[in-house]
Amino acid sequence: MEIADVVKRAYAMPLTNPSFPPGPYRFFDREYIIITYRTTREALEAVVPAPLEIDEPLVKYEFIRMPDSTGFGDYTETGQVIPVKYKGQHGGYVHSMYLDDDAPIAGGRELWGFPKKLANPKIVHEGEVIVGTLHYGSVLCATGTMGYKHREADHDSVLAALAAPNFLVKIIPHVDGAPRICELVRYYLTDITLKEAWTAPAALDLRPHVMANVAKLPVLDIVSAVHFKADLTLGLGEVVHDYLADHSRLATSITQPEKIRA
Repeated sequence: MEIADVVKRAYAMPLTNPSFPPGPYRFFDREYIIITYRTTREALEAVVPAPLEIDEPLVKYEFIRMPDSTGFGDYTETGQVIPVKYKGQHGGYVHSMYLDDDAPIAGGRELWGFPKKLANPKIVHEGEVIVGTLHYGSVLCATGTMGYKHREADHDSVLAALAAPNFLVKIIPHVDGAPRICELVRYYLTDITLKEAWTAPAALDLRPHVMANVAKLPVLDIVSAVHFKADLTLGLGEVVHDYLADHSRLATSITQPEKIRA
């Protein structure tokens, strides 16, 4: 294989048998359960990276069933999204994600920087209740329960939340273990068709786990819950802040006065 061929084919790993195809990535009948809860500001301050700013001390715990998606297939995901602001723009910081399929783990981490880990989340309908769970190995880490389709949710509000920007920290290490890429990435969901949206009472139980630390953002009280289905496209991202470049400028500004005095 010639050098030019390597460069032409090198969009994902492994080089000759990539773990996922090129995008865009379209999702059909994507089912969400989002339970918004209040937590402590101190807990959020420990995990939300600058230059993002904490909006309110809230967390959105999400269970997402994806039965049909181009390139990534059929899988289930769960995790935490924190409402934040970036230069006055309201959006969500994706703090944690746990899912059961290799392709979206590899693609999510390599392309956008999604904080994805392999685990076993599930959404099941049990009579009048929707149940979402997260197991990491044999350990139950999260349980969310929600009443089934009690009242129609406001579609405009749900659409606005889906269309808002989301933020990630993408980290790729160098071969010596030092960071080579450390960037704040922004992405959007596009071409959204909201099929149905419902609200109902909900409960959420998060338990400690060393590798699935969802309980480090403790649940103080439940604010709201929404259950909906939509078709949408996961848009590719853009870099809005380069942490390594910012660190380099800071280091230069600190050392430059020493050079002048010398």
